[in-house]
Amino acid sequence: MSLIDPYGRRIGYLRLSVTDRCNLRCRYCMPAEGVEKLEHGDILSYEELLRIAKAAVALGVRKVRVTGGEPLVRKGIVPFLSNLADIPGLKQLVLTTNGLLLPAMAQDLRTAGVQRLNISLDSLKPDTFRAITRIGDVRQVLDGIAAAERAGFPPPKINMVVMRGVNDDEVIDFARLTLEHPYTVRFIEYMPATREENWQSLTLPGEEVLDRIAARFPLDPIEKGALAGPSRDFRIRGAAGAIGVITAISGHFCNDCNRIRVTSTGMAKSCLFAHAGLDLKPFMASGDQAVLEAALRRLVGCKPLGHAMSMERAEHQAFAMAQVGG
Repeated sequence: MSLIDPYGRRIGYLRLSVTDRCNLRCRYCMPAEGVEKLEHGDILSYEELLRIAKAAVALGVRKVRVTGGEPLVRKGIVPFLSNLADIPGLKQLVLTTNGLLLPAMAQDLRTAGVQRLNISLDSLKPDTFRAITRIGDVRQVLDGIAAAERAGFPPPKINMVVMRGVNDDEVIDFARLTLEHPYTVRFIEYMPATREENWQSLTLPGEEVLDRIAARFPLDPIEKGALAGPSRDFRIRGAAGAIGVITAISGHFCNDCNRIRVTSTGMAKSCLFAHAGLDLKPFMASGDQAVLEAALRRLVGCKPLGHAMSMERAEHQAFAMAQVGG
C-alpha cells in the first residue's frame, strides 16, 4: 500500500514529535523564555503516538523520525522507541537529538532499536554555542557524539543551522570534520520560523556554503537513497565522511517532498510551513484504526505543491520550531 499525494509524490516518511519541551533555548527554534507549557492532557500518550505510527506504516510509510523539542527529555522514551522499532513493515527508525543526554542514554537507545541519530550542533566554539543555545555547553554534545559511537551507532548526521554573522565563520571547520570522521555534516539554511525581524540577514544560501567549501576542497556529488531527506550531498574527495546542504529558502526541494509530520499534541501537517493542520485526536477517539488511517490519507490528499517562502518574503504565521517538530 502507498500514500500518493495529488502531485504524484510517494509519502514514505513520518516525522513524529513526542514533546515540545527542550533542555536548550536555541534562538532560531523558540523564544528565550521557552514555549508555553502545555497541560499533561494536551500531549499525546505514547499509546496514541504508537497508534499513529502504526497507521502510517500500514499506509506505506517506511521511515519514522522521532523528534521534539528534545525527545530524550520525555520520560519513558526508551520503551516507546522499542515499541516503534517492533512495528512490522517499518524499515528505518531514526531520532533527532541535541545530544546532551546521549552520554547516559546512547546504549539504551541502540538496544531499543534506534538505527541512526541526527545530532544538532551549531558551533564548535563554546562561546558561540552558548550564544545560539542560550544555555548550552558544546562539550556535552561532543561527549554525546562519542557515547553514540561507543554504543555502536553508525556515524551520525550532524546538523548545523548556518547563520550569517553568527556561526558562518565555522563552515570550513565543520567541513573539515568529515576529512577524518565518517560523519555527514549537513548545513541547513536559517528559516524564519519565529519571523525574527530582518531575518534575511541571517540566511546564508546553501550555494554560498558550497562555494566556500569548494574553494578549499574538491567536492563530488553523492546519490541519495529513496528514503533520504531533502539534503543535497557531496563528499570532499578522499574524505571519510560527507557534507550536505538543505536549502529550504533559497532552493526549494518541495517537488521531492516525501514526508508528513505529527506534533506532540496530535496535529498532523503535510508541510512544515502550512498554516493549518489536521487534528488527529478526534479520529483516534473511536479506537478504530481504519478511521485514523483515513485521516492520514485525507492529510496527504491535501498536501500542497510547496511553500511560498523565499529569500525575499515569509508569509507564514510565526511559530516555535520546537512545537512543530523541526
